[in-house]
Amino acid sequence: MVKAKKSLGQNFLKDEEVLRKIVEAAELKRDDQLLEIGPGQGFLTKALLEKSDKLIAVELDDRLIVGLLERFKKYPGFVLKHENALQFTPPAGAYKIVANIPYYITSPLLNHFLLEQFQHGNPPELMVLMVQKEVAEKIVAKNKGESVLSLEVKLFGEVELVTKVPATAFFPAPSVDSAVIKVRVAKAPKVKGDLKKIFWLFHVSFAQRRKKLSNNLAAVLHKEPSEMREMLENLQIHPDKRAEELSFEEWQKLYDAVSELR
Repeated sequence: MVKAKKSLGQNFLKDEEVLRKIVEAAELKRDDQLLEIGPGQGFLTKALLEKSDKLIAVELDDRLIVGLLERFKKYPGFVLKHENALQFTPPAGAYKIVANIPYYITSPLLNHFLLEQFQHGNPPELMVLMVQKEVAEKIVAKNKGESVLSLEVKLFGEVELVTKVPATAFFPAPSVDSAVIKVRVAKAPKVKGDLKKIFWLFHVSFAQRRKKLSNNLAAVLHKEPSEMREMLENLQIHPDKRAEELSFEEWQKLYDAVSELR
């Protein structure tokens, strides 16, 4: 058995019940095109191939390639790509992503398969991901718990927490607990416009989380806070709101207004 490589953030999932919940969350049909990031030893891969006939697995660690090819050679729909998932171009057409990902690439991976693939017109229809528990809780947070990360995911779909996963479900056991999240990807982003500019607006609006939105915007747009308060009032957004309190409808109004100022 190949030893987990710490530099690649490898922790191999071994818990059968967690595997079952991941597969169930993916709502699989036999003809679904699946994309698995970091198959590792192939435990999740095997569970997925029992439910679906088409799976592309993307693995960076060259030590695992031969073993994976040998283990799954009897599955004609299994394709293994020896690549970096952050540079991988997904298949054309509908596909689902199911993965136990290295935690240090969580944000870059979400950006690659949501932001970038929406820009290219080829986003997934569903994502089921194992991530660090604290990150999962941040992504699914509601109301005043919103953050840049949660908005960057929810912009593209509906998010839910599938299950929490203790460190003992892996070998070697990581130092943190984990959780599985599901992102049901929408047909279009919830805010219309240039996606990178929308992300920029999220970031500057949360620049100092405890500050009111008007103050954060005034700082980056080189305006007086009173001007920003007036603009928010004209948009029917309460001038005392903080960024974490805005609805996507309000983000759309704000994006349109800020775009005219810049």
